[in-house]
Amino acid sequence: MVRSADILPDLALSRAVLDRSGIERRDDGLVPRLLADPATRVLELRGDRVPVEPEARSPERRAHGELRLQLRAPTQEDVGRLVLFAGRDGEGTAYLGVALPDEGRDGTDRGRARSSHEEGWATLRQAGAALGDRDAGLFTTVLSLANWHGTHTHCPRCGTPTATAQGGWLRVCPADHSEHYPRTDPAVIMAVVDADERLLLGRGPQWPDDRFSVLAGFVEPGESLEAAVAREVDEEVGIEVTDVRYLGNQPWPFPSSVMIGFTARALGTSIALDPHELTEARWVTRDEYRDALRTGTIRRPFGLSIAKRIIEHWLGQTIESVGSGQD
Repeated sequence: MVRSADILPDLALSRAVLDRSGIERRDDGLVPRLLADPATRVLELRGDRVPVEPEARSPERRAHGELRLQLRAPTQEDVGRLVLFAGRDGEGTAYLGVALPDEGRDGTDRGRARSSHEEGWATLRQAGAALGDRDAGLFTTVLSLANWHGTHTHCPRCGTPTATAQGGWLRVCPADHSEHYPRTDPAVIMAVVDADERLLLGRGPQWPDDRFSVLAGFVEPGESLEAAVAREVDEEVGIEVTDVRYLGNQPWPFPSSVMIGFTARALGTSIALDPHELTEARWVTRDEYRDALRTGTIRRPFGLSIAKRIIEHWLGQTIESVGSGQD
């Protein structure tokens, strides 16, 4: 793997600034002590949404990166909830995430939270790019940990319900005393470019007709990152690549990944699709891609994703500038 001279700067979810205080987590009394301290800042999480401050909810302020999370002091009710220690800031203030019931439209918890965006709740996809460094890192960390806890409630060895420890960074089995740590699944995502500087785009089977993106896939056990890039491209479109170069990475807690970006040079252009992975794949020039964005034949990539930044790196301009007279 070659490190590119053009590393993607300021990826939206790679801006964590809190000290995660790994050694402090080992103190069994840490969470109770922080819950008893009114100076502790708490981020509530309902399903995949958190509250944002009222004065920062307008689209104009979100567009200018002025969205802020609404934090609060601990309450007595937090004691019986899933509490996650996210770390401390430079002034020593501690930050906790607290998982609340996921309220719903139909009287259940789940649907009500999903209808509450107008009431000041937002998902990471909606809010992440507009948050400051502290809040983007806090939201990403809390959501990642909560997703892991939600799917790892029992010991994989014996099936006994496990208990949280170390501020939510560990689950312990009371039966066999085994320890289980949060899982992160590495995935590679790559701009495959041919000798004519055309970019390879693909469309997944579940995607709408106008949604195309660069190729991506999970790293397999015993595999290096550059080997994963080569294998995924070969499996999905039957093309051999070389000159794999690192671009950047960011956590992607949907539910528990880290996306690692690359460029790669195609040694051929003949496409042989794996229909289980892709419904369609095409080569595009920069002018063709700009025209497709302007006419709406290709959907604009999602703003929070590293895929958007990888495409912009190849395109030589931001997606937002296409069609605005800044070509």
